[in-house]
Amino acid sequence: METSSYAPRIAIIIDDLGNLMKNGDRIIALDAPVACSILPHTPYAVRIARRAHAAGKEVMLHLPLQPVEQFEVLSAGTIQIDTTRSEMRRILDFNLASLPYVSGVNNHQGSLLTRHPGHMHWLMSELRSRGDLFFVDSYTTRASVALRMAREHGVPSTRRDVFLDHTQTTAAIDAQFRRLKNLARSRGVAVGIGHPHTVTVEYLERAIPQLRADGFELIPVSEAIALESQPIVQAATFDTQSLGR
Repeated sequence: METSSYAPRIAIIIDDLGNLMKNGDRIIALDAPVACSILPHTPYAVRIARRAHAAGKEVMLHLPLQPVEQFEVLSAGTIQIDTTRSEMRRILDFNLASLPYVSGVNNHQGSLLTRHPGHMHWLMSELRSRGDLFFVDSYTTRASVALRMAREHGVPSTRRDVFLDHTQTTAAIDAQFRRLKNLARSRGVAVGIGHPHTVTVEYLERAIPQLRADGFELIPVSEAIALESQPIVQAATFDTQSLGR
């Protein structure tokens, strides 16, 4: 595929949904195929999943994986470094069963677990055995091997390019959004992750119509993965520029 023949394409995931309904309905109402990634076993998880699916949004399991630095109690359904393979299978089943309409998975935290090839081998084997699930590496550490292991196991997959709202100000989000657009222009497709902060939702409500006016196409995450599997796009996806985050 010659990416220059197509509009630059952007996929957006909103993480950390489920604990509060605040802003959930506004995210679902966005006029774009924004993926809703939901933490399992949270109070509003099922409600958000059902509403997102009804609105044509992709529903993802925001799978908790152990981080290097632990500042709070781990989320329910977290896979940890001392989790055995059989326990991982049970936890994954437990998490997937808690949410309807799941089409893909991305990691919540996971800066410790995603750097371990053995655990990622187990996880990707389990995802592959479940059929049509895709995987997005949230890329919380440069040491992550999650994407490589996913592709080795034949799991449709990609990696986050930009966190939109690590700093929760309009100016900071705007700078990250410009970076996302530049990556999409240079590579053909780019993936951004945001969170259900009011400042993020308000920014997206304004930015999405402007994106289309500027010639960008907003696409589902699954479509971004399909595009990146094509040789020219895949080669461009993993240059040094894409690692500068």
